[in-house]
Amino acid sequence: MSDPAPAVLHWSGLTHRGKVRANNEDTFLALAFDGHEVRYLGKTGEAGLDAGDYVFAVSDGMGGARSGEFASRIAIDKITRLLPRAYRLSASGMTAGFTDVLQELYAAIHDELLRLGRSYAECSGMGATLTLAWLTPDWLYFGHIGDSRLYYLPREGGIQQLSHDHSYVGWLRRQGQINERESRAHPGRNALQQALGAGNQIIEPQVGALAHRPGDRFLLCSDGVIDGLWDHNLEELIRTPRPDHVHQPAAFRVIDDALENSGRDNLTALVIEVAPPPPPPPPPIAPNVDAP
Repeated sequence: MSDPAPAVLHWSGLTHRGKVRANNEDTFLALAFDGHEVRYLGKTGEAGLDAGDYVFAVSDGMGGARSGEFASRIAIDKITRLLPRAYRLSASGMTAGFTDVLQELYAAIHDELLRLGRSYAECSGMGATLTLAWLTPDWLYFGHIGDSRLYYLPREGGIQQLSHDHSYVGWLRRQGQINERESRAHPGRNALQQALGAGNQIIEPQVGALAHRPGDRFLLCSDGVIDGLWDHNLEELIRTPRPDHVHQPAAFRVIDDALENSGRDNLTALVIEVAPPPPPPPPPIAPNVDAP
């Protein structure tokens, strides 16, 4: 019996500076890599999960002038350098656990941002959030720091926030002391306890793993999206779009509605769907040849 066909990834990503900010300090990345090359992916696309590993990431920069924009781009650039190297080591038998790989990645970005902050006055205090999803044929590995978010939309329905907002308000909500509505109205909702760089000397990024299945979806987004949309809005936009949105890629629908409802901050969304493999083509029909 032949091996089953691999699942197929569908993705879409979009970033927007919003209605108020003069520049966009958000950055997103869609990347495929194997032992030979790194390929940057477009805003939309699809590919088989047998073609290598995939990384999707959202980073929200912070800092004066344009240093926040610079910080988020440094975070994304480090991913393109370090994760493909981990893939090559794994292929050669020098396997490191995903936890070690992701912690090394976050530490390297953090150290680089701190170094630049000490070296250049215009970079002082700059920092970034980073939420990352690394997809292999069977697993989603994720890393996270800050208040950008990673959501899991299982094929059975519902939506679950996998990432932890690194803030006191996020902790209160995880403890069940406040609900989603109260967390959005809390005066300390934007005060981060952890970020890459930003003068923080010690970080403890969240890392985790989840076995994915065909029909599962994932959403990565910056906090500007959350400012305009509730969790149930996000699920509806991704699973059951309105008739006027049905032909738009999922991430584009999320950004459009978040802009309509808020737009006070930069906005970025990445949506990934693990789809079943396409059905095999039907066997050819033998020609009807009359017997002599």
